[in-house]
Amino acid sequence: MANRLFLYLLFTASGFAALVYQVVWQRSLYAIYGINVESVTMIVSAFMLGLGLGSVGGGAISKDPKRPTLLLFAIVELVIGVFGYFSLDFFAAVGKVTLGMSTLGTGLITFVLVLVPTLMMGATLPLLVSFLVRSSKNVGKSVGTLYFVNTLGSAFASAASVTLLLPHEGQRGSVHIAAICNLTISAVVYAMHRMTRSAAPTKTEAPDSEPAEASR
Repeated sequence: MANRLFLYLLFTASGFAALVYQVVWQRSLYAIYGINVESVTMIVSAFMLGLGLGSVGGGAISKDPKRPTLLLFAIVELVIGVFGYFSLDFFAAVGKVTLGMSTLGTGLITFVLVLVPTLMMGATLPLLVSFLVRSSKNVGKSVGTLYFVNTLGSAFASAASVTLLLPHEGQRGSVHIAAICNLTISAVVYAMHRMTRSAAPTKTEAPDSEPAEASR
């Protein structure tokens, strides 16, 4: 139960970081490619598509009960955190390369830039759902609670980004805070994965001891 509550707290922080990225990345890409209906549509569409496709991919990966979903979740958070930390420099470098490209080419590159990290973000929910369902056997509660806490983190981030992070930390400081959240989540979940794996043999050794005692 304690581990489940702890995962809910971590997933709240994951939702917080994801929304901070969305707000900052939109502003950063607007500065590079300009603010108009086309750029806004492209960025938001890429974000939503990435989350959707990532969720489908994460669900497919987590179907196999032999796969360590906690470890996979930790790896995904690590990748998101590393990308997020260097994202503004990466966007700026790509912006310089695509400076003279056509509108279509610029749009496609912008689309891919946002799509890649959001694929990872979308995979986090099904991975955690799979882990919790294996222990609680309750799909509805696991999905509903995780979706709630992740959305709660995003809601808090939408307010904090405008009122606290961007005015005081700027774009770079804001994404660094979000990246630190992801990296911390990754480290903690990896530790939980190691603890879970080390505790597993203890449960499987008990049945083997009974026949041995009965034969004496």
